[in-house]
Parts: sequence; C-alpha cells; structure tokens
Amino acid sequence: MTVARRIALATLIAGSLDIGFAAINTAAAGKPITDMLRSVASGPFAAAPHWGTAGAAAGLAVHFAIMAVMAAVFVIAIDRISWVRKNWLLAGLLYGLGLWLVMYGVVLPQRFGTHFPTNKPLELAKQLFAHIGLVGLPIALIARTK
Repeated sequence: MTVARRIALATLIAGSLDIGFAAINTAAAGKPITDMLRSVASGPFAAAPHWGTAGAAAGLAVHFAIMAVMAAVFVIAIDRISWVRKNWLLAGLLYGLGLWLVMYGVVLPQRFGTHFPTNKPLELAKQLFAHIGLVGLPIALIARTK
C-alpha cells in the first residue's frame, strides 16, 4: 500500500473512531453533537460556534485535517525509523500518549484555558482511551501495512 493510501486510511479510521467516541460522550452528557463539532472548529475559527451547520461541518473538517497530520507523522516515522518499524505496537501506544500530552497539555490549555491534567479520573481515562486506543494504535496498525 502506498504512503498516501496508508495516511488516508489511517486518517479515515482513527478519525472516525475518535470523533465517534466524542459524539457518543457528548450525547451521553445531554449536549448537542453539533455544538461539540463547532467547538472543534473554534480552534482555528473563533467565530465557528455562531456558524450553525456550517460551523459543525467545519469542525468535522478541522478534526480530519488534524488527524491527517497525526497519521502522516506516524506513517513517515514507521517508514524511516527502524525502532518504530520493529516496535510498532509500543510505538503506537507511546504515540497515542504523546498525542494526548500535546492536545491536552499544550493545545487545549493555550486555546481554551483548560486545566491540565483533568482532576476527574473518568474524564482522564476517556481522554487516554481515545488517544491511545482509538488513535495511536489504529494509526500504528495501518501504518505498518505495506
């Protein structure tokens, strides 16, 4: 499988798993999924919460664009770094953990002023599960496929 196809497939699968998990958690909290998507879009587009359906669509596009970068970095790493290639499972776990650290330790606090780490154990478990189990590991599994 070509590099581009692995990146696209990893983006589609990990991105769908991650946004699906976020949608389930949002709905379970009794909040509209469209609000969650507009919140994602508000990272690069501050006015997105006021854009209605277009804001939700922008949030989905932003989510998959970020996921494409995440997938591309790992696919390139597995092709160029022998340790990653030989230890793809551990590398995927560590990659997911690293993505969580960057998202919750840098991006969200800088953009939205969120507290890091959360003092809610269940929220922390959900965050780690999403980034490690639904993003890092699927990307690693797909990236190793030639």
